[in-house]
Amino acid sequence: MIRLQRDFFTRDALKVAPELLGKSLVRRFNDTISEKYLITEVEAYCGEEDLACHASKGRTTRTEIMYHNGGLVYVYLIYGMYWMLNIVTSVNEIPQAVLIRGIKGFNGPGKLTKKLNIDKSFYGEDLTNSDRIWIENIEGLNDLKYKTTPRIGIDYAGEWKHKPWRFILSEKSDH
Repeated sequence: MIRLQRDFFTRDALKVAPELLGKSLVRRFNDTISEKYLITEVEAYCGEEDLACHASKGRTTRTEIMYHNGGLVYVYLIYGMYWMLNIVTSVNEIPQAVLIRGIKGFNGPGKLTKKLNIDKSFYGEDLTNSDRIWIENIEGLNDLKYKTTPRIGIDYAGEWKHKPWRFILSEKSDH
């Protein structure tokens, strides 16, 4: 397995998001236990102009990490109980991120962060050198198919809620 490096993440969220599908999210829980999870669903959030993106409210303490180079973790709490795992994409001063919505066996961003024991301490974690979370290519996994749909849970975002920026891994093609 090959850990994804900075150049993978320092691209537009709409390029990174579908390419995260079929990658392996690796979580090391202690010195001896590492588990790998196939990424199956993601959503892209594309900067200050995207009213569904947290950066649409400008630079804040909460969104600061989104203004850094891609490859960092952006986590935030919703409903006072669920941490959302996002991967910062793009380059300095262009705030974009990809929400990890599903991993094999765990659909829903709150369920997967509970499974992975993700909390506030992951805010700003660097996926390129972290010893507790990173993303790897899976060798030999080709011909991945995915579908796109509008993002969900963002009714407040006006026209932006209709953007087909949710990417869901489909079954592999037979050809």
